[in-house]
Amino acid sequence: MGTGVIAVAITDRMALFEMSIAAQVFGLERLDLMDPWYELRMCAADPGVTRVEHGFVVDTPYGLDALEDADTVIVPGLDPKEVTAGTVDPRLIPAVLAAHARGARMVSLCTGAFALAEAGLLDGRRATTHWRYADLMRSRYPKIEVDPAVLYVDDGDVLTSAGVSAGIDLCLHLIRTDLGADIANQVARRMVVQAHRAGGQAQYIEAPMPRSTGDGLGPLLQWATENLDQQLTVTQLARTAGLSTRTLARRFTEATGTTPLRWLHAERLTRARQLLESTDLPVERISQLCGMGTAGNLRHHFTREVGVTPMTYRRSFQP
Repeated sequence: MGTGVIAVAITDRMALFEMSIAAQVFGLERLDLMDPWYELRMCAADPGVTRVEHGFVVDTPYGLDALEDADTVIVPGLDPKEVTAGTVDPRLIPAVLAAHARGARMVSLCTGAFALAEAGLLDGRRATTHWRYADLMRSRYPKIEVDPAVLYVDDGDVLTSAGVSAGIDLCLHLIRTDLGADIANQVARRMVVQAHRAGGQAQYIEAPMPRSTGDGLGPLLQWATENLDQQLTVTQLARTAGLSTRTLARRFTEATGTTPLRWLHAERLTRARQLLESTDLPVERISQLCGMGTAGNLRHHFTREVGVTPMTYRRSFQP
C-alpha cells in the first residue's frame, strides 16, 4: 500500500492516548526511513478544534468528509459513556461507510471498534476490542466474532486492536505491512517499545471471581482455594461439602457458572499467575503449589489459556 494518507476520525471526548498513538506513529515525519512518509490528517465532525478526553483540545482542520480521500482511516477509542450507552456520534457512521466503500483501509483502536461495528463493517468478521467491553460488543453485535484474547485482528481491509496500548502493536503492524519489517522495527526502537509483543490481551484479563448465590458453597470454595496444591477430586469436594456428587455439580454450576473441575482448573491457573507475578519461585515449584503437577503440565495449560509461557508472563509483570 505504501504510505499514503492516514485520516484519524475524532469525536468529542475521544480517548487521548489512542489518538496520540496514531499521531506518534504516523504524524511524526521519518524521512530518513521513507520519503515520503505518511500524511496524517485529523478529521472531526466540526472542523476547527475538538475537545477530547481529560479536557485536551485538538486542532482538527479537516472535516469527516476528508475520510473519503484517505488511504487508511483510524478510529481511536470512543468516550466510555458513548460505548456503554450505544450513542456513537451518528455523523461518524456515514463517513466511515463512505470511506470503506471507496476502498480505504479501516482501522479501530480499542473501543473505536464500536464505531465500525455500528456501521456494520464488522458483521461476519473476527474482531477485537478492549477486553472489558468484549462481552458488551458480543451481545450488542451478535454477527461479530469477538476475540478478546488477541492484541489485534487483521481482516484485510478492516483491522481492529485490543485495549489501549495494543493500538501501538496494530499501528506497527500497519507499517510492517506497508513498508516492511525493517522499518517497523526501527520505528519500534525509536518509540522504545517491542516490535512484536508475545501473546495477546488474555494475559492482562482479570480472572473473574465466582458468582455468589448464598447457597452455602462459600466455605467449600474457600477450602478448595486453600488446598489447591492437593489433587482434589469432585468426590472429595462433594464429601467435604456433605453433598452427593450430582447435587454438588448442580449447585456448583448455579453458584459459579461452571463445573467443579473447570472451576478448579481456572483457580489453579489464577494461583499460578499470582505466584509468577509476586515471587521468584521456579516454575516447577509453582506447578506443585497450584496443583498442576509438573512444570511441563503447567506450561501446556498456561500457554493454551493465557497465550504466553509462564516465563514470558513473568517477564511482563516483574522488572
